[in-house]
Amino acid sequence: MPESSREIVTPRGSALVDLTPASGRAKSLLVLGHGAGGGVDAPDLVALRDAASAAGVTVARVTQPYRVAGRRAPAPAPQLDEAWTSVVRELLTTSRRTPLVVGGRSSGARVACRTAADLGAAAVVCLAFPLHPPGKPERSRQAELASGVSTLVLNGDRDPFGVPAGDRHTLIVVRPGEGHDLRRDPAGTARLVVDWLRERNLAR
Repeated sequence: MPESSREIVTPRGSALVDLTPASGRAKSLLVLGHGAGGGVDAPDLVALRDAASAAGVTVARVTQPYRVAGRRAPAPAPQLDEAWTSVVRELLTTSRRTPLVVGGRSSGARVACRTAADLGAAAVVCLAFPLHPPGKPERSRQAELASGVSTLVLNGDRDPFGVPAGDRHTLIVVRPGEGHDLRRDPAGTARLVVDWLRERNLAR
């Protein structure tokens, strides 16, 4: 079954969802958000879509309303969270019995972390979690990872946004030679995510 696209109206405007069905019966629904100035066609998100759907995961890549409207500057965090939550809840109306995994890259990872508990997610996947703005380690976002939900973070060791610390709920995997875009080995990054999902019975 090929990928399909649909618009979902949120309180912050229309979001776009690219939905890729699982191969076989779905083990989970993975909803992914994009970076602040990027889109859902980032290499790491595309590689994860391909690997996860082949492993029995339905994958939804969500374009936030501000990007659908043609703006590059992101909306404020509360608006991002509100739009994301609206989209995920709409997707769950047709996947109620499927475990939910939320995630994304950079800004999308932050949104996923902030909303995971309220959405009842079984797990969170963070690609290039931006610990702090470049050169400003005092502006740490470490607290956003403390959702209480099982979380996987994959960051490059050359990421100017820094690498967060793990805890009992959060596994940090550092990818050698990778920057913030995780472009050197997106397929390898995707395999690490799928293996982690398999360990939690969220992928085949």
